[in-house]
Amino acid sequence: MRNFNKLALATLGLALLAIPVAAHHSFAVYFDDQDRVTVEGTVTAFRFTNPHGTLVLDVDGTEWRAETNAPVVLQRRGWTRTSLRPGDHVTISGWRARDGRNYMRLMEARDADGQMIGTGRFGQNDG
Repeated sequence: MRNFNKLALATLGLALLAIPVAAHHSFAVYFDDQDRVTVEGTVTAFRFTNPHGTLVLDVDGTEWRAETNAPVVLQRRGWTRTSLRPGDHVTISGWRARDGRNYMRLMEARDADGQMIGTGRFGQNDG
């Protein structure tokens, strides 16, 4: 029984370690670095969460989603949980999803005055 408990505990520990690895994915699998897109709209949601934040926009009645970097990377670039709020008017650009959905990997975001949010553009391999 004691060996069974040790084996069960070891298996559980390995499974928990694998979860963060499974959550991360390759840029190239989901996004096309040759297909850049820019949209302008109204923020409906901004999730400052791991493993990647998410920005949701209403673009003339059509929903667009943008995957951002992890919060730790966003913070290094001057972003906070309140950098974007529902109702804000923004222009975002990035690499479009390979499957053609209204989904992108965020490269940059600009406010209604055209000022860049944060300190610079994101790259394909940013965390």
